[in-house]
Amino acid sequence: MPRHSARAVAMPRHNLPLMLGAAVLAAGAVMTAAPALAQEVTMTPPNHTILVQPETPTLNLSAHGEVRAAPDKAMITFGVQTEATTAAEAMAQNRTRMNQVMQALRRAGIEERYIQTSGLNLSPQYDYVQNEPPRLRGYQATNRVTVEIRDLERVGSTADAVVNAGVNQIDGISFGLINPQQAEDQARMAAVQALQAKANLYANALGVRLAGIRSLSEGGGYSPQPPMFARGAMAMDSAESTSVAPGELTIRVNINGVYDIVR
Repeated sequence: MPRHSARAVAMPRHNLPLMLGAAVLAAGAVMTAAPALAQEVTMTPPNHTILVQPETPTLNLSAHGEVRAAPDKAMITFGVQTEATTAAEAMAQNRTRMNQVMQALRRAGIEERYIQTSGLNLSPQYDYVQNEPPRLRGYQATNRVTVEIRDLERVGSTADAVVNAGVNQIDGISFGLINPQQAEDQARMAAVQALQAKANLYANALGVRLAGIRSLSEGGGYSPQPPMFARGAMAMDSAESTSVAPGELTIRVNINGVYDIVR
């Protein structure tokens, strides 16, 4: 094979300064670009910005509105309690007397949908003597019924009728509204008016203006009167009906409002 010998290629002498100058310029560009690139990376701002806005001053107030209304229904809770030596006998006696009470309610004009059993209980009864174990005396059965009466003129006569039929416990009577919506709405209107008047008063006193209401919440509302105990009805034996005074109900609505204020 023919032998090839390496031979250095001689560059023209007049091109050397030009090449060296280009190399120096390239190196300088690299050296100057690196710090600039590093500076750009370190100075890059975060990818999000949090702006803190000053909180708008507010006025937090509460008010209430009340209306009074005459009740148009009554709730009576009564019961029959019997006691016998055996549980079965106690329940049988109770059942007989309660059936008589139900018949008396129907004769008084009370519809079955307004009669509801509210409690049924059977429990043993013991006699306790000091230093002796309890001795079983018998069993006690109790059946309680809640009746809604929508004619208030019949409340007293109904109580008398069930007592005469065998009721020996009357837990109480309470009055209410069949439809409380109208009274509640009137109380709401009164509450809003009271809240607005109070907000205007505070704004004038503070020398600020109301910018609008931010939130409004409601609490309270209609609730029946607590029961009035009528134990005396059990002893009625005269021809007249038991006297019942329904009085008036108070419907109250509480509200809370938050107003934005500006100077």
